[in-house]
Amino acid sequence: MQLTAVRPRADRDLVAAEVAATAFLTALGLDVDSESMRETPARMARAYADLLSPRPFRPTTFPNDEGYDELVLARDIPIRSVCEHHLLPFVGVAHVGYLPGERIIGLSKLARVVELFAHGPQVQERLTKQIADWLSGQLAPKGVGVVIQAEHLCMTLRGVQATGATTVTSTLLGALRDDARSRAEFLALTQPR
Repeated sequence: MQLTAVRPRADRDLVAAEVAATAFLTALGLDVDSESMRETPARMARAYADLLSPRPFRPTTFPNDEGYDELVLARDIPIRSVCEHHLLPFVGVAHVGYLPGERIIGLSKLARVVELFAHGPQVQERLTKQIADWLSGQLAPKGVGVVIQAEHLCMTLRGVQATGATTVTSTLLGALRDDARSRAEFLALTQPR
């Protein structure tokens, strides 16, 4: 199976973003001409560009020469994304696993695919499914499982102000969905230690 490199979008304009950030902060009554805030619009533009732009990567896979057929799980992959409804961050961890078929993927690439889909305006449900679907499509494994646990600042800093609340989403495909023992093993291994 031929895997292609994944590249970030190249159509960002930091100068226009800085101008817009200046207008936004000024409209909210902030003095962007003060010494302490003079560089804030530029920093804000760079920060959001970073949050919304994934790094390029090339998926690295290898033949499963040994016929390994047990669960491969990367736990506690740090995740940071931006809620598409308020453009506030959500942060947490992703647990990503699969039951290999004919190919295995480089372990660091599990974290990179999480990063790829987390960068950009997101909802956690879609993010969870995108990661699982991508792995399923690229590897053709016997099963894929993704669990994400995250705290959404749009929920903790505003509105309901549910400080400390976390949201958990999961997507299970193939044997990790259909086989009760495989599903139970995966879900047990994703529980907090």
